[in-house]
Amino acid sequence: MKRREFLAALGGAVLVRPRLVVAKTAGRIYHLGTLNPVAAMTEATPLGAALVKGMAGHGYTLGQNLTLESLGAMGDVAKIPALLAQLMDHRADAVVIVGYPSAVAVKSIGIPAVAAFGLGDPVQTGLIESQAHPGGNLTGISDAAAMLTTKRLSLLKQMSATLQRVAMLWNEDDLGMTLRYQASAKAAQAMGIAVLAVGVREPDDFDKAFAVMSDEKPDAILMVADALTNLNRRRVFEFARQRKLPAIYEYDFIARDGGLMSYGPDMTESFERAAALVDRIFRGARPGDLPFEEPTRYQFVVNLKTARSTGLDIPPDLLALADDVIE
Repeated sequence: MKRREFLAALGGAVLVRPRLVVAKTAGRIYHLGTLNPVAAMTEATPLGAALVKGMAGHGYTLGQNLTLESLGAMGDVAKIPALLAQLMDHRADAVVIVGYPSAVAVKSIGIPAVAAFGLGDPVQTGLIESQAHPGGNLTGISDAAAMLTTKRLSLLKQMSATLQRVAMLWNEDDLGMTLRYQASAKAAQAMGIAVLAVGVREPDDFDKAFAVMSDEKPDAILMVADALTNLNRRRVFEFARQRKLPAIYEYDFIARDGGLMSYGPDMTESFERAAALVDRIFRGARPGDLPFEEPTRYQFVVNLKTARSTGLDIPPDLLALADDVIE
């Protein structure tokens, strides 16, 4: 029942030297860049491969009429502006980005960009004018935080009928993720679930966060995903395992890597749609004229291996809802 793993190397890779694929045919050659605050999304990685496949669906082939330069900051967001400047110096026609810090930098640099995921609410953060007409140089895929959190919390309640309080772990230094946490907390309040707010700003803060959760004992954990929390996700897995706490995450690659459950946008679809937006930019459209799009496919992934090692039983009715079960 396993599907292809996504972002298996996320958090375990090093900064990847950009790889340029040299076109071998005559005619216009389009230069595409990618920037991830964590590991570079090259064509050899699951997300990079999904993007390349999406581009192929629009007639772009690496080595013929498309080049790809992929960069990753490995969690050091201070490097992002320089990495984007490098892509601009190399005359990228467009860049596919991940995360709010990348979007802030790309807006100031001015290179045409498509945000694939992890952006937060771009209107509330001031990145765009509106989802229907972004303006500027950025378009992409939206984040419906309140709706998604309601679903995630309902899945946690099905996992644990006595759920009363959930710990929400997020990066306080990321405005996009802070707003996503706030939307999530509001959704929890509407469902009658108390929230234990556990913000972090750097790796050393995770031990403090775990101490807070040990003292105040939530019934479950919801982790808001960004570069910082993703790079430290295995520490969260281990804490949840030791405390026998159900935990849910935002993206399927986290559950595939050892998290108990995840619910979020289908990453294949997100990158297919990002490729379609890149195609329109290559054909002359301005990003600011291309509306932000909503995901239409979502995946619920359950990791049974993690459940067994944690000593948690997944209710059969909940397991039946899973799009994928990791055994």
